[in-house]
Amino acid sequence: MRVVIIDAGGANTGSVRYAFERLDINAALVTDAASIRAADRVILPGVGTAAQVMARLRQLDLIDVLRTLERPLLGICVGMQLLFEFSEEGDVAGLGLLPGRVARLRGGPGLRVPHMGWSTLRALRPDPLVADVDGAQAYFVHSFAAPVTDDCVLAGDHGQPFAAAVRRGHIAGTQFHPERSAGVGARVLRNFLSPEFEA
Repeated sequence: MRVVIIDAGGANTGSVRYAFERLDINAALVTDAASIRAADRVILPGVGTAAQVMARLRQLDLIDVLRTLERPLLGICVGMQLLFEFSEEGDVAGLGLLPGRVARLRGGPGLRVPHMGWSTLRALRPDPLVADVDGAQAYFVHSFAAPVTDDCVLAGDHGQPFAAAVRRGHIAGTQFHPERSAGVGARVLRNFLSPEFEA
């Protein structure tokens, strides 16, 4: 299976590659449209701000490639947020593959922003991407979050519910970092690679 990781300028690309190596997948780090279109699975990681990652994708001329991609695509952290129409982080338009706006977490008494650490995942509907992860904990680092919509398959909570994982057809994303979420993260990546994901 050909898995590619888009080099969107984030610091977590090495960790994401290593997570796939643990699954016996040699994922290539790429910046060109041809490699992305030829892949069986595409990963869009993101560390930093929505504006920074979108600027990098624009610089690489990959916006239209991702908007028209027919291969399974998994966005991670900011990469997931950019699947939506708009992010309040820098007031930037996203890829528009999923409806909704990403907004800043409000926090609250005893709740710091950014939300950083292990939090419980709550399944909202069955989906091959998140099979066998309901009630598990995953690792989050984020100040902005996507809303809980019909595309949300896992929810998290940090003063308010937010989308922890989303799926619409071949488009998927996780707000948490699967590469840093031990067994549950490996399970989600394995689910994304499985033939059941495309069924």
